[in-house]
Amino acid sequence: MKVSYINDAFFSRLETSSIYLKANLTGFFGGKHLVKTYGQTVEFADYREYMLGDDIRRIDWNLYSRFEKHYLKLFTDERQMHTRIFLDCSASMGKPNAAKAAYAIGFAAALGFLSVHNMDKLTIRLLKGNKASDPFGTIVGKNSFFRAVGELEKIEFDGETDLEQAIVSSADAGTSDGLNVIISDFFTESNWKKAVDYLCYKKQQVLLVQVLSPEEADPSYDGRINLIDAESEDAVDERNMKLRITRGMLQAYEEALRDYIGDIRSFCASRGADFITVNSSEPIERAIFGRLLNVGILE
Repeated sequence: MKVSYINDAFFSRLETSSIYLKANLTGFFGGKHLVKTYGQTVEFADYREYMLGDDIRRIDWNLYSRFEKHYLKLFTDERQMHTRIFLDCSASMGKPNAAKAAYAIGFAAALGFLSVHNMDKLTIRLLKGNKASDPFGTIVGKNSFFRAVGELEKIEFDGETDLEQAIVSSADAGTSDGLNVIISDFFTESNWKKAVDYLCYKKQQVLLVQVLSPEEADPSYDGRINLIDAESEDAVDERNMKLRITRGMLQAYEEALRDYIGDIRSFCASRGADFITVNSSEPIERAIFGRLLNVGILE
C-alpha cells in the first residue's frame, strides 16, 4: 500500500507557519522576510542624522522643529528568500521502506509549501549518483508548487548518491539568499561534510534533516539473518553478509548510531548549521511543528 502525506489537510495545517531566516538576507525585494538593512517598507525602524546626498523627502520635520537638526526616518527592508531542498534519492532512502521515502518527500513538500506560501522562491534538487537534477526549475507561487508536488511522489529511489559531488556541482548555489536543506539518512561513504562546508562558504543558512526508519533507529532483529545493502547491485557485494544477531551486537549498533548522530550534530553546531533527526514512524506534523520549532527554523 502506497504511503503519502501530501493532501489538502496536510498543507492547510501549515498555512499559519513560516520559515524563519536567522542569517541576514541579500535576496530579491518583494518577499516577507525582514532583514537588518534599511529599506522602503512602511514599517518604521529608526532615525539617523541627515548626511549630504540623502533624500530630503525622508527628513522628519517634526524632529527638526524640536531639535533644529535634520533627522531621517529609516524603515525596515523585506526580501524574498530562495529555499533550495536537496533530496537524497538513493536506494537506502526508499527501496527497503516505502514509508521512509514518503516521509522524506512529505518533509520536502512541507518546507516547499512554507516557502511559496510566504512568497519565496523554491528549488527542489533530486540527488542521484554524483548529480543533482532540477526537474521543476525555480518554483514561484502555489500553482507551480502543486504541479511539482504531483510529480514529486513519482520519484524512484535507487542506486547510490555522492552527496558532496551532487550538491557542490549543482548550478545556481546562490550566495546569502536563503535556506538550503539536505534531506537524507546520511548513511553514505561520501564526504557530506564538504557539501555543508560549501553551502556555509556561500553564506547560506543550512538545515540537515536525517530521516530514519524504525528498523534503523531501533532494530529488533534476532537470530541468524541475511543483511542486504539496499544500494548494492551485486549479490556478492562485500557489504552483504550473513550474521547471527546477538544482544551485544544490537547494543553496539545503538552506541554507534548514537555516536554518529552526535558527530553530525557537533559538526553542524561548529558550522552554524541546524540539524534534526526524525523517525518515519512518528507523526510528520509532530516532527515539523516540534523539531523545526525547536531549532528555530519555524515561527
